[in-house]
Amino acid sequence: MYFTDPLSTGTLTGMKTPLNYDAVVFDLDGTLLDTLQDIADSVNAALAVEGLDPHPVDRYRLMVGNGMDVLVERAIEGRLGQAEAITRCQDRARSEYARRYNATTRPYDGIPRLLDELAARGLKMAVLSNKPDEYTGKIIHEYLDGYFDIVRGARSGHPKKPDPAQALEVLDTLGVPPERTVMVGDSGGDMETALRAGMFPAGVLWGFRDAGELRSSGARALIKHPMDLLDLM
Repeated sequence: MYFTDPLSTGTLTGMKTPLNYDAVVFDLDGTLLDTLQDIADSVNAALAVEGLDPHPVDRYRLMVGNGMDVLVERAIEGRLGQAEAITRCQDRARSEYARRYNATTRPYDGIPRLLDELAARGLKMAVLSNKPDEYTGKIIHEYLDGYFDIVRGARSGHPKKPDPAQALEVLDTLGVPPERTVMVGDSGGDMETALRAGMFPAGVLWGFRDAGELRSSGARALIKHPMDLLDLM
């Protein structure tokens, strides 16, 4: 892990003094779980029904993060002119994901061990995702059950990240102030959410986006391996 600005207590290559935090809020896709193949397969299947060519899996790294409807619009790339066709493709993608959401999805190496250690240290933990709330809860239950005090996905009538509203609701429920919380994510939207809510933004380098996006969006620490997060604690 290394720090990206002088506000931290460490240097580019290491840490001088651990910071003190009481809670960690995690993103889901690209942070805790590698979900990219299942997401890509679902959207590509929906594109195929509309007669559209699929995208390589890696291209979806830059398209995910703002919910399924936005993802499908990005994948269509203007190739469907009618709003009805776009809506039909979005509905098809959701149906495809419903039947294959756990086909290849797995926790990233080191994540269960990290969560075990954080739990042993008594930190409160939450998940905040732009994945629909139903699937956020289901996928955490299947792969990482029992670790989190709160699991929150996208809900109707509630703004998605990077709006900080849901993050602040999560912190209020946890009973932990933002300045005592680290937000861990793999995208610029996660870093923006952390900053807007007053949390410490820590970006992971094993996820869907790169270090450049994380830095430019305000990441104050970049983490190469899950266990490196413990250096912040």
